[in-house]
Amino acid sequence: MSSVLYDAPGPKAKVRNWIYTAVFAVLVGLALWWILDRMAEKNQLDADKWLPFVTDSQIWTTFLLPGLVETLKAGLIAMVIALPLGALLGIGRLSDHAWVRVPVSTVVEFFRAIPVLMLMIFSSALYVLLGTVSSDLRPLYAVVTGLVLYNASVIAEIVRAGILSLPRGQTDAAKAIGMRKGQMMVYVLVPQAVTAMLPALVSQLVVILKDTALGGAVLGFADLMSMNRQISANYSNTIATMVVIALIYIAVNFALTGLASFLERRLRQSKKGTGAVVEGDVAEVDAGGAAGVGKAP
Repeated sequence: MSSVLYDAPGPKAKVRNWIYTAVFAVLVGLALWWILDRMAEKNQLDADKWLPFVTDSQIWTTFLLPGLVETLKAGLIAMVIALPLGALLGIGRLSDHAWVRVPVSTVVEFFRAIPVLMLMIFSSALYVLLGTVSSDLRPLYAVVTGLVLYNASVIAEIVRAGILSLPRGQTDAAKAIGMRKGQMMVYVLVPQAVTAMLPALVSQLVVILKDTALGGAVLGFADLMSMNRQISANYSNTIATMVVIALIYIAVNFALTGLASFLERRLRQSKKGTGAVVEGDVAEVDAGGAAGVGKAP
């Protein structure tokens, strides 16, 4: 039995794979043991470093939960703005009119090429010059602005690649029944492309949520990551605090990914029920190029 990409391993290859897996597992175990041993030497595994997260509720009510709320607030605001804005920019890049396509493409490529941290710093400086935002809200505004500008540009490429991944026959059929370009996008191409775009969109939403930590590190935004400094100052447990914060990020992003996977399954089931065809999945979009699209076998 073989695949399109590789031949199925034979008996000897299976033995080699098991050996490689065992050796890798042993190396990982040794590395983990070395890390824990070094932490024990520095007293980072002592119970008094970890017990506050179980016995002291103030560490949650005063630091972790308020920080998580600010992280979710900035992330959700940025998602709500970046998703429709990115969709409009992506559709604009596919416009037949050069006066629409060229400026939109310029905006997308410009903001996609600038690091998101730099956009946050520029936004904060701009709000200081304008003087229209209070100092208390300025970090939140700067973080959201930087996230929206960068991620809307990346989402635009995801949308463009998702639409282009559809079979050519979808566009031809829409033109055959007299649909205009706008109608074709709204009623035919975009609804079908959502399924292909969803994995890449979810990955970008996770990036948005994680990038809020940049504002806490540089702009003084009181997010979850920034609470590490305050907790460490009060409890002298930097490593333990970072581990707990990392676990919270993992839990939140895992929940977001799980919700998206559920929605993707429902969308694919509805596509099968209506007879709609989605030819490929948007695999990846990065700051250097458009998305890759894999054809379904």
